[in-house]
Amino acid sequence: MIVVVDSGSTKADWQIIQESGVENLHTHGVNPVFLSQEDIYQTLAPTFEAHEASHKAQAVFFYGAGCWDEGRCGKIQGALQRLFPNAEVSVEHDLLGAARATCGNNPGIACIIGTGSNSCLYDGQYVTDNVTNLGYLLGDEGSGTWLGKALIRTYFYREMPPDIRTSFEARYPGGEKAILDNIYESEETPNVYLASFTRFFSENREHLFIQKLLYDAFAVFIDHHVRKYAGHIHLPVHFIGSVAFFFQDILRIVLAERAMKPGIFIQKPIDNLTAFHVGQRTVIP
Repeated sequence: MIVVVDSGSTKADWQIIQESGVENLHTHGVNPVFLSQEDIYQTLAPTFEAHEASHKAQAVFFYGAGCWDEGRCGKIQGALQRLFPNAEVSVEHDLLGAARATCGNNPGIACIIGTGSNSCLYDGQYVTDNVTNLGYLLGDEGSGTWLGKALIRTYFYREMPPDIRTSFEARYPGGEKAILDNIYESEETPNVYLASFTRFFSENREHLFIQKLLYDAFAVFIDHHVRKYAGHIHLPVHFIGSVAFFFQDILRIVLAERAMKPGIFIQKPIDNLTAFHVGQRTVIP
């Protein structure tokens, strides 16, 4: 039995693979930037303490947001080792997961645009280049967090068209105080709260004002990150994440204007990651 995990900051998708088939599970996302090892364990324990995988799993492949160094990976590693004591646990950055899910064994550029954003150059086996992601405070261009901040700024700075402002205030009746409280005083991590405003983008996606915010956000992401990679004109540019998937029409316009080649758009990489690992490893019952 093997377990494959794709975790963002908001949610995590799990697949448990054995000879009888594949079981899909979903939990809250666990990002070691914001959570301690104990927090991660307590988040996942209710789902797995009584699950047969906790003692039958022999391998766990975890790909996660925030897993960019030994210390942060160690938090995930320690929590998972407690949950799956008989398993060999592998913890990797979600960028490698994105590359394996989209490029497989072929060269390409893999991008993540969900709650946060990131990108990498992949040679078919290894991530060979990565423009540093500065996180939600300074970076995460194009992401749900970035879009949420852009939308909120136009509200506070009185730059929303009147019809969009009316819709916004109807959708978020708490007004300015509620928004500021949720950003600066809530126990919820700010990036997740900010990314929740992508629902408003979806509900109003036909409005030119909303389309312009989306276009500008994606253009910054492509220009500041993807266009820095060698061969970006010739390599396919793949995308993973809900924001990229649901607004791919605008992303395709941004790429076309720069003579770049769109690859595949996947909302969730978990199926492709499982296929990658099953193809390279004997499934253990």
